Amino acid sequence: MIPVFEPVIGEDEINAVVAALRRGEISGSFGETIPAFEREFAAYVGCRYGVAVTSGTTALHLAVAAAGIGPGDEVLVSASTNIATALAVIHNGALPVPVDSEPVTWNLNLDLIEPLVTPRTRAIIPVHLYGHPVDMDRLMDIARRHNLIVIEDCAESHGATVRGRMTGSFGDLNCFSFYANKIITTGEGGMVTTNDAAFAEKMRLLRNLAFTQPRFWHQLAGYNYRMTGFQAALGRAQFAKIESIIADKRRVAQTYNKYLRDIPGIQLPAELDWARNVYWMYGVVVQPEFGVTRDQLVAALKRDGIETRTFFCPMNQQPCLQSIPGFRAVPCPVADQLWERGLYLPSTHTLSEETIKHIAASIHHAAEH
Repeated sequence: MIPVFEPVIGEDEINAVVAALRRGEISGSFGETIPAFEREFAAYVGCRYGVAVTSGTTALHLAVAAAGIGPGDEVLVSASTNIATALAVIHNGALPVPVDSEPVTWNLNLDLIEPLVTPRTRAIIPVHLYGHPVDMDRLMDIARRHNLIVIEDCAESHGATVRGRMTGSFGDLNCFSFYANKIITTGEGGMVTTNDAAFAEKMRLLRNLAFTQPRFWHQLAGYNYRMTGFQAALGRAQFAKIESIIADKRRVAQTYNKYLRDIPGIQLPAELDWARNVYWMYGVVVQPEFGVTRDQLVAALKRDGIETRTFFCPMNQQPCLQSIPGFRAVPCPVADQLWERGLYLPSTHTLSEETIKHIAASIHHAAEH
């Protein structure tokens, strides 16, 4: 079976983790590796501060908490995203409001934001879906007009750019995931980047159970969201290779484009002229003219030993959100279609052209038969 993704861990990463263990960097409270990783990654993104945490999900939760968002507040979120984006809102007592996708990049439709803003709207969380960035220049203009906090969900967009500027540098708070299948990994792990010293200080306090002086006196109800030192060591070894990994991701995407572009009914991922898409996953949308449904294509690829994943179930359809009192059932027809028709193909950055050609031939065969 050709997997959708396979982490690439080499001797550099293994040696870095072993060295951190030998230095006793077991927890998130000791050593220099975590601060070094935070500084290096934040500088790469273009921010003054980085706060390492246990996952992309906890990065989002911590960012929403640090922004002071809670009961009675609403937060606009991309409809097509991992449930973690909305969970960060509801676990802080606020309500997520889904914003439908647009059909080219599959990101949230910026034309739909302003009609959804109410006096209760405090923030917006755009998601850079599958590695293509949202037009953050335009989104920031909208946010400023309505005095909205912007929390970028960059879980899938390490190194993606908008007019040459990195995702994760636009928002007030910007959240990255280092899960096993991300551009770079710490196994589990995440980080929030920001240029706001007060936000950085508050997040560092909250992630560490809000310890103050005296040590066991807690004025705030904090969390244990500390990354471990040996995870940060893995992250630094991966980070040293980030541009070469992105180059390989783009090579994989360009090779898929070469072999799939002439198949009727298969929509390929976009790269708009102002963007650098890092193609976290290579996604396609199966249109009716392809001749078989998305699920039939998934089954055919599985028979040929090729693993796939469907696109995300949109937030407007999630039962756990629909059951929340006050949840706004905003129609999201484009996100609904992406859920019904979208899938992503094997996307490990070490895929060979021969393997990609084999996957493309299987898609051709499914269309013909």
